[in-house]
Amino acid sequence: MQLQQLSYFLAVARARHFTRAADTLHVAQPSLSKQIRALETELGAPLFSRARGNITLTPAGEALLPLAERILADVDTARLEVQELIGLRRGRVRVGATPSLCSGLLADALRRFHDAHPGIELVVEEGGSRDLVRELTRGALDLALVILPLADGTPLATTPILREDLVVAARRDDPTLPNRRLSITDLRNRPLVMFRPGYDLREATIAACRHAGFQPRLAVEGGEMDAVLRFVEAGLGVAVVPSMVLAGHPDLRAVPLSLDTGRDPHSLHRTVALAHRKDVAPTHAATAFRETLEAHIRAAATAGSLPPGVDLLLDSRTSSATADLPDRS
Repeated sequence: MQLQQLSYFLAVARARHFTRAADTLHVAQPSLSKQIRALETELGAPLFSRARGNITLTPAGEALLPLAERILADVDTARLEVQELIGLRRGRVRVGATPSLCSGLLADALRRFHDAHPGIELVVEEGGSRDLVRELTRGALDLALVILPLADGTPLATTPILREDLVVAARRDDPTLPNRRLSITDLRNRPLVMFRPGYDLREATIAACRHAGFQPRLAVEGGEMDAVLRFVEAGLGVAVVPSMVLAGHPDLRAVPLSLDTGRDPHSLHRTVALAHRKDVAPTHAATAFRETLEAHIRAAATAGSLPPGVDLLLDSRTSSATADLPDRS
């Protein structure tokens, strides 16, 4: 089995078309087909169903796909690792983060890293925590800022770095919201602006409402972070969001949110962690970026410039009366 064959297989699996895959790889289509047939002969099973030009993966192809992705990703990592031995003058770091973190702390850390290592290519993927975990697992990212806890059995190592309050985002001039902390049950009859399916905050919010004994009333759903905040500004409803995303939205205000726990209400928060695969040592560039990110966050905490509602967890040994939303993102 050759790496070139796996690369050709992956291109066809993604394009679902031999000619388009050959164009992507800049090779002749007969050469690509020949390598695929050789791979199928070696494995002893067809990888693609070619009925009437409709290219689909066979069960053998489905089994090979995640393995091929991981093998090629590891080879790419090894290539970059060798390149970086010349002193971080070349290389690449692939970083993932949720939308709320991309526009704040991550942007400043990226600038700081780029100033120190201008030859290192930075690739950023923005997405929900569950999407980022999946990309990390298959080797498409080196590091990602994800939300804890992760699903059982996830092959990732995580380091908690921040704890961030979750608040209710509402229009500043909304007369129906009291000037006090809200509980989850206070959202029972309020229209909610909700994120798209699969978004970690969506599942977390809905789970918290159901845990409190009611099904949330959704006014509009399907948006990413920017769209959700715009919908709230338009008066369509309120939304449960991380506290730091309200910076730059003067027409919105953050209302503290807590779980109903009798006489001792617990603030709702989420824990942000830096994650990477357990079975792959980070590249020199990825390690350097991690050090830059952690140094930047520590400096911001020391200077008192972390956004409101955000606490440092790095090297932290203290705890407070707070509670995570029931989330498996």
